[in-house]
Amino acid sequence: MNAVELTDVTKTFGSVTAVDNLQLTVPSGTIYGFIGPNGSGKTTTIRMIMRIFYPDRGDIRVFGETHSDAATDRIGYLPEERGLYKKMKVGDVLTFYAQLKGFNHPKDEIDKWLAAMGLADRINTKVETMSKGMAQKIQFIAAVIAKPELVILDEPFSGLDPVNLEVLRDAIIDLKRNGSTVIFSTHDMSAAEKMCDQIFMIHNGKKVLDGTLQSIQANYGNDTIRLRLDDPTALSNVNGIEKVSNQGNYQEVRLTNGSDPQQLLSELAGRTSISLFEIASPSLHDIFVRIARPEADAS
Repeated sequence: MNAVELTDVTKTFGSVTAVDNLQLTVPSGTIYGFIGPNGSGKTTTIRMIMRIFYPDRGDIRVFGETHSDAATDRIGYLPEERGLYKKMKVGDVLTFYAQLKGFNHPKDEIDKWLAAMGLADRINTKVETMSKGMAQKIQFIAAVIAKPELVILDEPFSGLDPVNLEVLRDAIIDLKRNGSTVIFSTHDMSAAEKMCDQIFMIHNGKKVLDGTLQSIQANYGNDTIRLRLDDPTALSNVNGIEKVSNQGNYQEVRLTNGSDPQQLLSELAGRTSISLFEIASPSLHDIFVRIARPEADAS
């Protein structure tokens, strides 16, 4: 059984169509990435899966059920807008969230998660005294404490430093390893590339990408060349180049349709020394920009 299925789902707010005739299937046991620009419909889609919003048209099934509190009890949700009871102690607030999902004796699970997050000594600390990163990890634990079968995370990495991001990323991978399905929305394209079994992109309320990273990249071909040149100005006025992006330590070149990479290599070799020449598929970041900001991409 698939964890989530959306069929012909549309949601409007006044004159704005936030989600437009969306078809989506999230297989059980996967990490499924939601990407898209701000205002694209990601959070609206997540809130419909959570039954916070209801679609104007279409059908949403979670674990094969359309409208069921029992299915909702099997979901853990980390919203984009964080919210913890700041006056409560960490252990008390996690116990409260666990009991909301029917998990009445969660102490061992709380101890396990606090240790995994490096917060074992914070069980009696009031939430209001914790740093933003610590509080975000507590919010994550609150979402998963009742051992949900489906975990939905809306921008889980927002505002985290690299150390805490790594801790949270490892925890998400462990959730999948232990049998949960994970949906998470993110603006971190690197995380989506590394972690997700499948990636879905929504833009202006419509699905524009859906599949594995490899299948998505295959649709865009191998039109990207990564270069490190002694003289980067050698890329000026070269035939067959559509766009040059300076990545700091190297340049990334997109070829025009039908251009020969070997011809580019030969022409550049006559102009400067080359220490890197790599033919590659476009990154998820590059694909995202091509779809979401075509006017900037063309400039």
